[in-house]
Amino acid sequence: MDFRNSTDLDDSRLYAMFLRHTVPYRHNRLTVRVRYSRGADFSGTCYYREARILVNIGRHNRYPYTLGTNIAKAHSTPTGWRREVYHLTVVNAEQLALFVYLHELFHYLVKVAGRSPRRKEAMCDRFAARVLVDNHGGTVRLHSGRPVQRELWDFKDLDAFITAAPREPQMRLPLCGEIPVKIRGA
Repeated sequence: MDFRNSTDLDDSRLYAMFLRHTVPYRHNRLTVRVRYSRGADFSGTCYYREARILVNIGRHNRYPYTLGTNIAKAHSTPTGWRREVYHLTVVNAEQLALFVYLHELFHYLVKVAGRSPRRKEAMCDRFAARVLVDNHGGTVRLHSGRPVQRELWDFKDLDAFITAAPREPQMRLPLCGEIPVKIRGA
């Protein structure tokens, strides 16, 4: 991954966070840039042809920061579709950058898996929210502040959806008898 960060966030820590949640997917062609936004609280863009992801974070943001997500199930109405906004709070700018990166990474993985990347915003938000909840102590809440049960927002097998995305070659682990073991006292 070609990674560059022009914000005040710690380069190595941010890169490690991104990489930790990118593996096992192939990322050697991926170019990632983290920078300050020109005014928005946050934004992201994925350029499929160039395998480039831009992550923009507002310099003015205050943390903890609560963002609205599209992870709720959509319900049909007489005039179309409706989706409740579920909220996720991130404790710092690194987590917000990670959320944006993972959202855009899922767009990229959908594309390289041979699927249409259009109309996947909810899935992308779900992919990112799942990481923040599972690994960074995030909680999904209603506007009222009440927690949302996981099965109401984490209801699709996202890994199966991108199963065709190229993965990093796995290193072969040595078999049991192939590792020389030194026995104490021998």
